[in-house]
Amino acid sequence: MPHTLHDHTATEADRGARADRFLAARIGTLSRSRVKALIEAGQAAEDGAPFTDPSRPIRPGARYTLAEPPPAPAKPVAQDIPLTILHEDADLIVLDKPAGLVVHPAPGNAEGTLVNALLAHAGEELEGIGGEKRPGIVHRLDKDTSGVMVVAKSQRAHQALSEAFAARDLEREYLALVWGVPHPAAGEIEAAIGRHATDRKRMAVVGRGGAKAGKPALTRYRTEAVFHGAVSLLRCRLATGRTHQIRVHLAHIGHPLVGDPVYLRRIPAASRTLPEPLRAALLAFPRQALHAATLKFQHPATKSVLSFISDAPPDLKGLLARLGAPDQAGPGPQAE
Repeated sequence: MPHTLHDHTATEADRGARADRFLAARIGTLSRSRVKALIEAGQAAEDGAPFTDPSRPIRPGARYTLAEPPPAPAKPVAQDIPLTILHEDADLIVLDKPAGLVVHPAPGNAEGTLVNALLAHAGEELEGIGGEKRPGIVHRLDKDTSGVMVVAKSQRAHQALSEAFAARDLEREYLALVWGVPHPAAGEIEAAIGRHATDRKRMAVVGRGGAKAGKPALTRYRTEAVFHGAVSLLRCRLATGRTHQIRVHLAHIGHPLVGDPVYLRRIPAASRTLPEPLRAALLAFPRQALHAATLKFQHPATKSVLSFISDAPPDLKGLLARLGAPDQAGPGPQAE
């Protein structure tokens, strides 16, 4: 497959602009970071003369070209792993991720991930993102968090969805089963999050200043139900998107998630009031009781608003049923 050649002539209004900004704006389908990488790789030219400086100032009247190589084959291998697809079109896939599925290959999880499954599912439909023929992961769920996710299939969808997540121009709601009863019943948790000082695999609430400053984080919650005065079902909305945000914030206010292997550090005092075997079932729950229940966003191409509701998976649904909670709504897409 030949290179795609982008060809644009600068005007007086473009004078002095950075080359990477100018080309990204003119091309429209490539992110600035991708354009910068291509320039540094020697794929750009001014009036036929190659250059490699992304900050090169633009000259009015000059002709700028950028050669975009065809997408390289994705490095992760395609694997036939069953997926629950809620919606799919030429630009994106919305799916219901099961607990236990890692999103992206990493050391220790080179195969058997969501990316491996999507490569097998979408195959040649993937347009190519960042120079590779791969699905565009615009947000992630922890391995043992279940629920609804959106993945980009095209470059334009990847860029638009990435911008929407960065600007929080969408709605996400999570179901969280926690120990104890939050007071107040609804509120906000605003506390910066960064790496734990001694355990680099954990996140923690940290200060905003100094060398170990955390990033601002805000979680909104409301209590849906309280069971036996010891366990509560919350609905949480993210105003920011930090790693482990809900898990860290809820543990910070003294209400860690049921089953959380990282942030539930001891047997909760609230469990002592529960009857057996309910207490045993809650303490033995094998993962954090967190589920991405809803996702609402604007489609990057059609501009219609898509809404998805993901039913709680069987393990969490069964635990809620034992607690006496009503059944959760099933999944389904809606377009506005």
